[in-house]
Amino acid sequence: MRLEILQVPGCPHVALLEQRLENVLAGQQSEVEISHRVIDDPAVAADAGMTGSPTLLVDGADPFVAPGLVPSVSCRLYPAEGGGVGGAPSVAALRQALHAAAADTADEPADGRGGCCSAGTAAESPLAGLGGWRDAARPRTPAERAIHYAILRAFADRGAPPEHAELDSVAAEFGEPGRRVLARLHTADVIRLDPAGRIASAYPFSTSPTPHRVRIGGGAGVYAMCAVDALGMSAMLAAEVVIESADPVTGEHITVTVHGESAVATPATVVVFVGADAGHGPSADTCCTTLNFFTDRGTARSGADEHPQVGGIVVDLADATRLGATIFGGALTT
Repeated sequence: MRLEILQVPGCPHVALLEQRLENVLAGQQSEVEISHRVIDDPAVAADAGMTGSPTLLVDGADPFVAPGLVPSVSCRLYPAEGGGVGGAPSVAALRQALHAAAADTADEPADGRGGCCSAGTAAESPLAGLGGWRDAARPRTPAERAIHYAILRAFADRGAPPEHAELDSVAAEFGEPGRRVLARLHTADVIRLDPAGRIASAYPFSTSPTPHRVRIGGGAGVYAMCAVDALGMSAMLAAEVVIESADPVTGEHITVTVHGESAVATPATVVVFVGADAGHGPSADTCCTTLNFFTDRGTARSGADEHPQVGGIVVDLADATRLGATIFGGALTT
């Protein structure tokens, strides 16, 4: 069996893929050859079949291919076990893919659980299991949770983050300075601070204008970090939200009204591009600017073609809304 890892230079997720492959291949008797190919050119990526980094080819084929994926020299996202996404296929998905490949090589019928099954699952619901996208970026301590709650609540109620004095008061209950707690939340990518230490964003909210303006229940107006963040606000706040955005390609105005996990858009053909730029770093830098509304799949694909360094998939509004609701639905639960 030949395994080839296609990757961009310095891909931070290759080590994770290698570790999981080692886990799957431990004790295996059949001979397995693993090689790497570093690609930094979109044309070469298209020829090689790399739809984001890392892409694993098993005997020359990608067992995790799914509709909407396009060749790119960017990060690739995979469904993770138990929900969420990760930078590499899960151990279970890898085991299924290699099992199917081994069965094909031996001319034996697969048992129905092979790579086609995992790929088929992605094809049927590309966002299945992506609800824990930001699970790794959650407040961990009681002080962090209290500060995070205060920040989100201020955005929701007033359309702006709280003053530092207010956060110092909250943090004092836990015997910590507010700025120290904010610094930890920034390091964990729960919030983002500007160079002066001010709150620049707290997913899903942004203090700076973005393409996605959200009106919450007829009250506060806020900016969302990205399309998925905007869609998740209704579930987080248990309130109707109205999103005003625009197609990045045509400039056509888009309106989306969201009730929990249900959304209605004008025009009705609105879709969402879910992807990430090449490299690694906070979501605000690698993902948020790429998760946008488009009037239809045609303009979404045009947008993807204009930015080959951005990898991702085009999803229906319903799937994107469920993703947003899953990510942010419990954000204000204390």
